[in-house]
Amino acid sequence: MSDERYTVILGDRRYAVHRKWARLPPGEGFGFISDLMVDTDGRVHVAQRGTDRPVLVFERDGSFGGSWGEGSLAEPHYINPAPDGSILVADRDAHQVLRFDRSGHALQAWGKRHWPSLNAPFNHPTAAAEAPDGELYVADGYGNSNVHRFGRDGALVATWGSPGSGSGQFTTPHAVAVHPSGKVLVGDRENNRVQVFDREGAFLEAWGDFYHPMQIWVDERGLVFVTDQVPRISLLSPDGALLGRCRGAINGAHGLAGDAEGNLYLAELPPQEITKLERLN
Repeated sequence: MSDERYTVILGDRRYAVHRKWARLPPGEGFGFISDLMVDTDGRVHVAQRGTDRPVLVFERDGSFGGSWGEGSLAEPHYINPAPDGSILVADRDAHQVLRFDRSGHALQAWGKRHWPSLNAPFNHPTAAAEAPDGELYVADGYGNSNVHRFGRDGALVATWGSPGSGSGQFTTPHAVAVHPSGKVLVGDRENNRVQVFDREGAFLEAWGDFYHPMQIWVDERGLVFVTDQVPRISLLSPDGALLGRCRGAINGAHGLAGDAEGNLYLAELPPQEITKLERLN
């Protein structure tokens, strides 16, 4: 077998590509891998659909570290870390967003479970992101075409968006991230763009030149990583200027996240696997 190592370059960053990085116990396989995130200890939490183990945990070396979410999650779509170290999961087909601690204990829930709502939280929500001050932003993306803003107390503060392709309209708001600058970034998948809003929901601008953007991850420097269905990963400056692109995935990454060392992790579409992009420089 060849020991050739593949590398990719993304802006000023070079990575080694490690496919099938996450190792399950012998005889076990993945469900539909949907997304992943890295906790403060460097462990990777992988959300998968269609199984009785919704979230798998892998240690820093890729070895299997357990699972959580059994009986609490139906169809986890996106999983994102909160500033306090807790974990946010958009349970898409249960029409809820839930908060867990890193051990998988449920702490908080938004939305009425298994009770979809038209133009109100939620109708197949896709992703949730929390600002440093505790406000929560949710992309309500498959049944509705909205973004919802919740206060620290969990109460709904505002909703914006409607079906369409105009500024502030959405066709599948698929991902959401709160930038360190305070801007709210929304992956407007079928409109092939990332829309940028202020915290109150006022439209600021749109970043184009994507093909079905899937997930958005922002690093500690405020650099923005977007995975789309070309498939490729795009690296953008905080103001949306393109800094670099690479392929990285075989059939596209539905989920994307990074760790404190600058490595990236991809939740790949079929064939199901986790790919690690190890930063070399």
